Amino acid sequence: MSTARQPGRTPLATISRNPAQLVAAVVGVVFLLVGILGFIPGVTTNYDTMTFAGHHSQAMLLGVFAVSILHNLVHLAFGVAGLAAATSVAGARGFLVGGGIIYLLLWIYGLVIDHDSSANFVPLNTADNWLHLLLAVGMIALGLALGRATSRNPAS
Repeated sequence: MSTARQPGRTPLATISRNPAQLVAAVVGVVFLLVGILGFIPGVTTNYDTMTFAGHHSQAMLLGVFAVSILHNLVHLAFGVAGLAAATSVAGARGFLVGGGIIYLLLWIYGLVIDHDSSANFVPLNTADNWLHLLLAVGMIALGLALGRATSRNPAS
């Protein structure tokens, strides 16, 4: 097999992405995976009790995180948004910081609502709340840190 470079083609190894784009793409893929796993019986326990929305869903992703059809669809949408945003540096940073802010608001929402009330339409539980806080802090920190690195080194 020849390793000679063909005219008009760039070897995959030479295609570079900004770190923010790479992180946004990875986060997007993880969200897609989580959204898909939420629809798989066995990975999601009590799958037969899953509702479209609301706190009545007893389905638990990995037996820990409360999920519903709406919750899984939100994960899928975030995944698609992350992959779309990863096509540009500004989009990637916006996804990471903006998505982190959304998860921070979701964490606060999860703290103030009664988990057994109709206001818990996603649904959320304590494990979801702490995961949302970790996602918020991680996404915002990565978006800001990678943005700072980009502005210091515009050639990358």
